[in-house]
Amino acid sequence: MKLTSIHCGFLKLDGGAMFGIVPRRLWEKLNPPDEHNLCTWAMRALLVQTADRNILIDTGIGNKQDDKFRSHFEPRDEAAMFASVAAAGLSRHDITDVFLTHLHFDHCGGALWKNETTGEVEVSFPNATYWSNQRHFDWAMQPNAREKASFLKENFLPLHEQGKLRFLEVKEEVEFDRGFRVRFYNGHTEAMMAPLLRTESGTVLYCADAMPSRWHIGMPYVMAYDVRPLVTLEEKARILADAAQHRHLLFFEHDPTMECGTVHRDESGRIVLEKAGRLSDFLQ
Repeated sequence: MKLTSIHCGFLKLDGGAMFGIVPRRLWEKLNPPDEHNLCTWAMRALLVQTADRNILIDTGIGNKQDDKFRSHFEPRDEAAMFASVAAAGLSRHDITDVFLTHLHFDHCGGALWKNETTGEVEVSFPNATYWSNQRHFDWAMQPNAREKASFLKENFLPLHEQGKLRFLEVKEEVEFDRGFRVRFYNGHTEAMMAPLLRTESGTVLYCADAMPSRWHIGMPYVMAYDVRPLVTLEEKARILADAAQHRHLLFFEHDPTMECGTVHRDESGRIVLEKAGRLSDFLQ
């Protein structure tokens, strides 16, 4: 199994929403906001290459949204996803599977792409099967008021209507492919899927929004976007305990500069960041 970090661009999100109850005077030292209280965050996908599959985990925000939407989130470098896939030696047609951790716009928006020449919206990876789960899809189709602005049906409903979208069974952990297992988390949203990838160089957990950056390792750092913040706390505690005990590498989808990191228990018994850097620094 070969893993390659795929850059899908950047967007801006409210610092208070991203850091939850943590006071601004603490979090602004970590990710300084602009004059509108917006912080810059990465959108980072992961390419998983096995003997017979090229699997892309998440797709960033895409390019379909109008100017009003773009003014809220100020996305940039969205087309970097295709360039990053090409840099890995593949074309859009070589991707066999697109694994969508959840259907919020900044994770699945790039699943469909607006052709700048024709103006038509097309499937970004035409030969791929797209993956979600029935429980989360139903949740996204009938969103609660808290998440309604995050679930944009134009990002995922066409995949379902075209027969491109398939569903995994939801249980504690399932096997998607050899060495590719899936865990389900319900704090951020209903039945979010987090891949656990076992490579020859170590095990990687693609955290998605269970832990969007290295700064969210701290227990109080829970996003205001999460629908069940107390469940997020419980899930994060299990993730960190496993990562510390089994030396899992945590892959951060939204950290603006660090792709991944390891954790350990300090002298007080707290689990803290040990080392952060590029994926290639850890998997050699």
